[in-house]
Parts: sequence; C-alpha cells; structure tokens
Amino acid sequence: MRYCHSMAYDPGALDKTLAAAVGDDQVLIRELRSAFFESAQRQTAALHSAINDQQWQTAAWRLKGLAASFGVIDLMGLANGAAEGKPFSREMLRRIDKALAAFEQTG
Repeated sequence: MRYCHSMAYDPGALDKTLAAAVGDDQVLIRELRSAFFESAQRQTAALHSAINDQQWQTAAWRLKGLAASFGVIDLMGLANGAAEGKPFSREMLRRIDKALAAFEQTG
C-alpha cells in the first residue's frame, strides 16, 4: 500500500477483486488488469486534454465508473473528486497520475 497525502493507494485491491471474480486464472487476471489499466490511462489522458468543463467531467465520471466496476475504491474517490471539484485541477491530475503509476509499478 502506498500513501499520498491522506489517501492510501492500494494497487493490490484490483488484483483481489479480479481474483474474487475469476478465481486463480492468472492469464485472465493479467488480461483484465491490462484492460483496466489501459482504460484508466485513456480516461486520464482525456482529463489532461479536456478543453471544457463538460469534457473534464465526462472523463472524470468515466474514470470513476471504471474504478468502481473493478473495485478500485481509492481511484474511484480521486475520480469523484475530479468530477465534483474544480475542473482542470493540476493537483487532482497529479494525484490521479500518481495513483496510476502505483498500479503500473505493481503490474
């Protein structure tokens, strides 16, 4: 588990959720983990490139939904903060980027 400010990032939460869903099929777990990470990267890139409030909020909601569907509660909370907070927040982007980097390092 990694800590950033007051939020803990637990990249292992994704693996636990996937194992609970598909058992010990390591190939399927790797494929689903990869699909999650690629989708999360796309939505994070959309946040970075948003040019209006609607694009920002849509990307944040999609990232929140993705994180929720995979049981990644910490990332879901960050995405919710982005959706409900100030659009284009550099601090929020930095925190989301840091959370994704933690997932990448454990993958």
